[in-house]
Amino acid sequence: ILNSWKGEAKNLPTYPGPNKMRDCYCTVNLDREEVFRTKIVEKSLCPFYGEDFYCEIPRSFRHLSFYIFDRDVFRRDSIIGKVAIQKEDLPKYHNRDTWFLLQHVDADSEVQGKVHLELRLSEVITDTGVVCHKLATRILECQGLPIVNGQCDPYATVTLAGPYRSEAKKTKVKKKTNNPQFDEVFYFEVTRPCSYSRKSHFDFEEEDVDKLEIRVDLWNASNLKFGDEFLGELRVPLNVLRQSSSYEAWYFLQPRDNGSKSLKPGDLGSLRLNVVYTEDHVFSSDYYSPLRDLLLRSADVEPVSASAAHVLGEVCREKQEAAVPLVRFFLHYGRVVPFISAIANAEVQRTQDPNTIFRGNSLTSKCIDETMKLAGMHYLHVTLKPTIEEICQSHKSCEIDPVKLKDGENLENNMENLRQYVDRIFTVITKSGVSCPTVMCDIFFSLREAAAKRFQDDLDVRYTAVSSFIFLRFFAPAILSPNLFQLTPHHTDPQTSRTLTLISKTIQTLGSLSKSKSASFKESYMAAFYEFFNEQKYADAVKNFLDLISSSGRRDPKSIEQPILLKEGFMIKRAQGRKRFGMKNFKKRWFRLTNHEFTYQKSKGDQPLCSIPIENILAVEGLEEESFKMKNMFQVIQPERALYIQANNCVEAKAWIDVLTKVSQCNKKRLTVYHPSAYLNGHWLCCRASSDTAPGCSPCTGGLPANIQLDIDGDRETERIYSLFNSYMSKLEKMQEACGSRSVYDGPEQEEYSTFIIDDPQETYKTLKQVIAGVAALEQEHAQYKRDKFKKTKYGSQEHPIGDKSFQSYIRQQSETSTHSI
Repeated sequence: ILNSWKGEAKNLPTYPGPNKMRDCYCTVNLDREEVFRTKIVEKSLCPFYGEDFYCEIPRSFRHLSFYIFDRDVFRRDSIIGKVAIQKEDLPKYHNRDTWFLLQHVDADSEVQGKVHLELRLSEVITDTGVVCHKLATRILECQGLPIVNGQCDPYATVTLAGPYRSEAKKTKVKKKTNNPQFDEVFYFEVTRPCSYSRKSHFDFEEEDVDKLEIRVDLWNASNLKFGDEFLGELRVPLNVLRQSSSYEAWYFLQPRDNGSKSLKPGDLGSLRLNVVYTEDHVFSSDYYSPLRDLLLRSADVEPVSASAAHVLGEVCREKQEAAVPLVRFFLHYGRVVPFISAIANAEVQRTQDPNTIFRGNSLTSKCIDETMKLAGMHYLHVTLKPTIEEICQSHKSCEIDPVKLKDGENLENNMENLRQYVDRIFTVITKSGVSCPTVMCDIFFSLREAAAKRFQDDLDVRYTAVSSFIFLRFFAPAILSPNLFQLTPHHTDPQTSRTLTLISKTIQTLGSLSKSKSASFKESYMAAFYEFFNEQKYADAVKNFLDLISSSGRRDPKSIEQPILLKEGFMIKRAQGRKRFGMKNFKKRWFRLTNHEFTYQKSKGDQPLCSIPIENILAVEGLEEESFKMKNMFQVIQPERALYIQANNCVEAKAWIDVLTKVSQCNKKRLTVYHPSAYLNGHWLCCRASSDTAPGCSPCTGGLPANIQLDIDGDRETERIYSLFNSYMSKLEKMQEACGSRSVYDGPEQEEYSTFIIDDPQETYKTLKQVIAGVAALEQEHAQYKRDKFKKTKYGSQEHPIGDKSFQSYIRQQSETSTHSI
């Protein structure tokens, strides 16, 4: 897994033109394959990028490379320089800000891929009876060659080279493949001995053969007149055949040694990077049972600060480091909501001022951010993508800073353009509550409850606790940098980027519900623009939206919340047949839905005639028109019967179905099948079944995904967590000492221990003991696995070609550790 942060470049060479500045961007490459590109920073020789890139690396690689490109006025890109870090050197720079000097880039130094080669030396007796040695060189195949300009048409040249000779042969060109299968054999005459003797199979002139080598060069055939492109070479000295007459191995391609580089490396400037690279070997599930069970109990441990998951957050250098695997782990095992609820509750108890609630970069904040990123991506796309795409395509000017206005631009027009955009984005967000994923709603529900219980005098805290995540840490960043959330394929151009910045600022302030809105802007032009939105209807819309996404279908008798009204209005309903002899006619009723119950009454404000608790709603589905020859009907299915309702129009019907589905989504007994038609005259109209309790005949649509199905490997995340614990073992031990010292005497804390949150030293000590034991057991398994792998691995095999430096250093380490153990 790679997580890299591209900081900045400095002292880039000046542009030869009059203004000397450059428009530069940076790319991340695995060998020569580009996997990520930053935005273009214009007119700078010290560009700052500050972009994060996270990926799981899908293949083996030799270099992690970073290239700086300059885009000139004709939109052509030229390479300024690169930083190439060998895979085996990545641990040296792990999670440390490092300045790297940019290196020159030329085709001879850019290589990737490997070659499978076989050599065979045999004696041949000629007609005259003289013996000579023939060398057969077989090029079998190559793998992982670079794709150049979208294609690769490789061929190889094979040369037998020595002090006094150089004989070259060439394979066929293989079209459009970077894994060519050549399987061609070339014969070379090696040497004639002075006198033939049968003493040894290879009694040829020693000094001659020692100086010979086979050289294989790989090329990309080009249709252009510039000539073919060099892809790499390998050199094999013939003395590899001393022990045996045949030899076969895989080789990494190597760069060509030009030996004439006179350029000083410092001429190109430097690049600051922070690279986090991890490589894990994942065992089968049973190996992880003790650690996994310990982690899964985290939500139930009292206090939560004594749990294994919270301890991980305490020992990691960055909370983010712990949050990523923890959230993925708990999502996989369906325990993310109880865990986040527990740590959020603990954090709220520690918070003194309601205005600072969830504002720090705590474990809670980072875990919720990560959950929203994983579970909310689809939600983000359906909500924002159409409007963001339109903003990117329409290019309307929205600059409202009088200082930055271009010639011919009108401030009022720009303000109106921006106001329309903000209005549209605000509306799509505040109308999107029914699409918010269940897991996010459940987390927001627990945040709201915890905040309202802790600060009972502050009536707004139940809103700000939720808005600080959904607006400030979810929607606002996605509007600001849509490419990081896959809302746009590339970085936006500077003008669009400025428009999105202004929209993001306004949306953030609208969502924050702060008392003095205009005062929250440093810039006077933003405060003036915000006057458009100083109406009560915006605050009401935000509150309604926050109410909907933080309501929960679970009715909690201990809840201090008032029921939240989600929707109300007149509709027509059919009598449910609860009275034995009553008429099943249609009547107009006032319907009300809260997060606790669905009711109807004769008119607004009357006593309810019927109340359906949310947990009794088993499904909400449309009803086929032919049932009652009425349009826009839907059914609310309960354990004994269904309530049939007609909405005023199709939009209303969909809105009611969506919101009712949303609040009942977590009900334990939700149906998977239903009857799309009504039960009339002794049978179901859809499937003709005669029993009114017959199971449904069509699968439920469910309206919205009840939860996000994520492709997460639980064992892999547990291995990741083990790895983190292992790398911070010294901190775990220090924390254990802290618990010991605190449980012995509760005097003034020692300075070095006060960095940890320890509410209950004895419980925390117990957990730490179990964590350390679990980590030690896995550490032993890994050591054994490495020893077994070392015994089985052959240098020169397809997995570890000759030239694999990481394997060579691995062999060194293994031989050193085995020497120590002896």
